[in-house]
Amino acid sequence: MAPQSDLRFESREIQLSTSLGELAVQFGCELVGDPAARVSRVATLANADSESLSFFANKAYRDELRQTTAAAVLVHPDDASDCPVNALLADDPYLAYARIADVLYPFPDLAAGIHKSAVVASSARVPDSVQVSANVVVEDDCVIGDQVFIGPGVVIGPRCTIGAGTRLLANVTLVQDVQMGGRCIVHPGAVIGSDGFGNAMSDGGWVKVPQVGGVRIGNDVEIGANTTIDRGAIDDTVIENGVRLDNLIQIAHNVQIGEHTAMAAYTGISGSTIIGKRCMFAGRSGTVGHINICDDVVIGGLSMVSKDIREPGFYAASFAAEKAGNWKRKVARFRRLGALAKRVRALEKSAGSDDDR
Repeated sequence: MAPQSDLRFESREIQLSTSLGELAVQFGCELVGDPAARVSRVATLANADSESLSFFANKAYRDELRQTTAAAVLVHPDDASDCPVNALLADDPYLAYARIADVLYPFPDLAAGIHKSAVVASSARVPDSVQVSANVVVEDDCVIGDQVFIGPGVVIGPRCTIGAGTRLLANVTLVQDVQMGGRCIVHPGAVIGSDGFGNAMSDGGWVKVPQVGGVRIGNDVEIGANTTIDRGAIDDTVIENGVRLDNLIQIAHNVQIGEHTAMAAYTGISGSTIIGKRCMFAGRSGTVGHINICDDVVIGGLSMVSKDIREPGFYAASFAAEKAGNWKRKVARFRRLGALAKRVRALEKSAGSDDDR
């Protein structure tokens, strides 16, 4: 077990300076400009300066591209003529930006050790390379991998396993029986392994159904702030490799989410839903329980999935916002649809074309 020490909280405030030539070689970009020019930070096109790297991936910002004073801009080759400064050409500028920003803003090295205010059970296995911050609790029979960062106020309940290189930021709670892979990031306030919503009605009221499963999370998963993932009722809730969950998402018990699926904020997935690989859920979308969604499905914002989806594609079932007066008129028409249907049936019957619909 690592020695006790006073530890700092991590951030990504440290930037590294690097030349455009080095970036072009490392990330396979074509450089149009000065290979010796250096960048040390990222910035938007409008706010970039002579040491900033920016990117252009949305045509709505073309005027800002033409006026930028950045040291360099990541652009698609088709847009290079509009870039007045050094350009790094990439087929996917946003993806290249993500990879380069990770180089410019690395996580600081861990300050290995256990803070004097932390409480670590004697049966827990915590390697010397782990950073255990202030007010952390690690309970019985936990197994922590190498180079794990455990932020202030984190609670790791009994029988949890955390893979190497994972980072649990401030006030994350792993309730119990959580298996988490390597290189995951869990943002502040997330709760993993709490009881699912299981209740049976009796003559005297609700009877709680014991939740005895766990949660299994793969490698390279990112879980947003205040997101909750419930433990399984009997079998485990499963989050596969590479999944991305935004803030304020609810994943109910026994849900299975396939590799590299992503969900935006306020998504809610009801119990025992099985979701395939590479799916995307826009904000405030969700599902009813006990349905299957195949691979490569995109769910639009505010959409509720109420039955199985067996074919890849884009699915949406929400209304776009419009002026209140127009919406009220449409609602009024919708409410009259029943009466209108009766009138149509009566007219069809009188005309001798009633088909019993």
